[in-house]
Amino acid sequence: GAMGAAADEEWLRWVSKKFGNVAGKEKEISLEEFKSALQIKEPFFAERFFSLLDSDGSGSLSPEELLGSLRLLLHGNSTEKLRFLFQVYDVDAPGVVPVFPGSGSIDAGELQAVLRGCLRESSLALPEERLGALSQALLQALDRDHSGSITFPELREQLEAFPELLENLSVSAASWLNPPSPIPTERCPCCFSRECGGDWRPGPRSLGLWVAASALLLALGALGHRGPALALARGCGQSLNLNCALLAALMLRRSLTWLRSTPLAELFPLELHVRGHERVAHLVLALGTAHSGAHLAHAGGHSRLGIPKRAFPNGHSQRDIPTQTFPTGHPRPGSRMLSGLALLPLLLAMLLGSSPCVRRGGHFEVFYWSHLCYIPVWFLLLLHAPHFWKWFLIPGSLFVLEKVLGWAWRRAGNLHILEAKLLPSKVTHLVIQRPESFRFQPGDYVFLNVPAVAAFEWHPFSISSAPEQRETLWLHIRARGQWTSKLYEYFQQLESSPDPNPPGKSRREQRSRDWEQGSGETQRSCRVKCFLDGPYGSPSRRIFTSEHAVLIGAGIGITPFASILQSIMFRYRRRRRSCPSCGFSWSEERHQEEMTLRKVDFVWITREQQHLQWFLGLLAKLEAEQEELEPGGKFLELHLYMTSALGKGDVKALGLQLALDLLAAQENRDSLTGLRTRTQPGRPDWDKLFGKVAAERRGKVRVFFCGSAGMARDIRQHCRAFGFAFSRENF
Repeated sequence: GAMGAAADEEWLRWVSKKFGNVAGKEKEISLEEFKSALQIKEPFFAERFFSLLDSDGSGSLSPEELLGSLRLLLHGNSTEKLRFLFQVYDVDAPGVVPVFPGSGSIDAGELQAVLRGCLRESSLALPEERLGALSQALLQALDRDHSGSITFPELREQLEAFPELLENLSVSAASWLNPPSPIPTERCPCCFSRECGGDWRPGPRSLGLWVAASALLLALGALGHRGPALALARGCGQSLNLNCALLAALMLRRSLTWLRSTPLAELFPLELHVRGHERVAHLVLALGTAHSGAHLAHAGGHSRLGIPKRAFPNGHSQRDIPTQTFPTGHPRPGSRMLSGLALLPLLLAMLLGSSPCVRRGGHFEVFYWSHLCYIPVWFLLLLHAPHFWKWFLIPGSLFVLEKVLGWAWRRAGNLHILEAKLLPSKVTHLVIQRPESFRFQPGDYVFLNVPAVAAFEWHPFSISSAPEQRETLWLHIRARGQWTSKLYEYFQQLESSPDPNPPGKSRREQRSRDWEQGSGETQRSCRVKCFLDGPYGSPSRRIFTSEHAVLIGAGIGITPFASILQSIMFRYRRRRRSCPSCGFSWSEERHQEEMTLRKVDFVWITREQQHLQWFLGLLAKLEAEQEELEPGGKFLELHLYMTSALGKGDVKALGLQLALDLLAAQENRDSLTGLRTRTQPGRPDWDKLFGKVAAERRGKVRVFFCGSAGMARDIRQHCRAFGFAFSRENF
């Protein structure tokens, strides 16, 4: 269309400008400059593209050669573009694009060399025997005359059976040679950036109730006072009573965990309590500043501070005013002013110390110690505000009770890390001794403290083992911050330590510290002291009361769903019954109440192939269990995506993806993972995936997501378009 042609011409102008910048005064570019400009990972494709574009075979590209060949590719039909693909794969071809020689063939050796380049370009790795199997599968599918090589007519005939591939070949060839988009690097979010606030989208009910209550108290407090400054001060003070108490209420984790099992969980976004706590803190600081400023303005306007005696009636001074004019037992105005002025810097220190650029920037100790200011803040509030105790009585009492019970429970347990596995991409898999009284639900999380790493730091992590696993707890922790990196390095150092046991340890304990090398991981038995605080509930608890649940995990965001998937299959097994004679299966009604699920779709989006090793064994077990319980069933359907892999729309990956599809159909398993589920390249097409989910009509769909805020916003928009409920995991 017109838009496509305009985009093509724009791209050609970009190529011409880029060529001029690279070539400079030489007016031609070499192979090395071509590689650098296109940022192609694998030299094979850079050399093939360069050879095909270099029409005179001079070893350098002129702007006329490059733009002339590209214009022919852009305006060529699908057959001409398919011939370009054939020439890329035909290593022995003359390599002159404008002529389109149409001769030559691709034998097994050439095909294997091309597929090896495709693997490297997609950051994939396979054993040589699997690479040979892929090339043989592709050769058998394309070689119609069994001559041992593939000709252009055979390639075209085979690809006609895949209309989506021909559609990709009809797309502008500009996408074939575009430099890859840079991989976003993990950085510390700016304190005032959008990432600082996270993905906080409270429901209109809770947001409206909070705003209305704060505004109503501000208006009621301002009534009956003369002067705008005094009215503003009193109004802000009344609103502060509510919001300061709300700060404590939003951090009652144990109480909120209980509330998630009540109907209130459907009315209020309890999973956003931490984000709500942050927003209320911002309002408290704003109201506190306005409250103090208004009081100072009112005092300055009436000159009540430091005025001479004669200004008071009958020669009295301020200290002569009787105590009865102030609330009984409450400090005089002078102490109230001092306590109020002391509160502002404390609140500001807490707010700055909890900003993402401090908390996630390797300075967790600053956050921890500055947040302990809540103790003097509450003490000063009780001294400063005469009616604050009425608002603070219930949440403050519950807060103290939770702290005391949590401290007593943590110190009573004698817990140890029994095993540590160092997985690819710096992920630490901890196997922790499970206390007898520890009860949790799938998807719950705990706060972990390892004194050997940091004595005072507590960090939240999702439990990745199922509640049905009675003896141990699993945590999967990726090294992304300062503490998690120290944890990984701590167990890594034990590997090289000649005597990792402190004096007094038995030989049995010393022998238990031997490391075992496995495929892609390092495993070690140990006995490291640790403390747990929890468990605490998450929005994932609602999965079992859903009808059709879509679980989406991005990267290490799979951890809460690992526990949930294991528990789902355990309950599914308990619900399913079959006759040993005829094989007839049925569901028992007494187990229907604990799980109303009719269908589960699990989507895992990971960047690299080695990340799949984190839970590959678990996913294989889940597939095997479903095949055993319901052969060919689709109660649990897996969807795996690898963003580093190039898709079929890229000439550098089309042959590889076609070969992977062919071999997966032959062997009924994926060559990359060994699972029955085929690992798809790139990111999910949410419209296509959610459209398939909606078409199944297995009940009301609820989507649960654990991952980055940016991806959460994208998925939330698609859920709104399809009418799906959406919940995101938050700590």
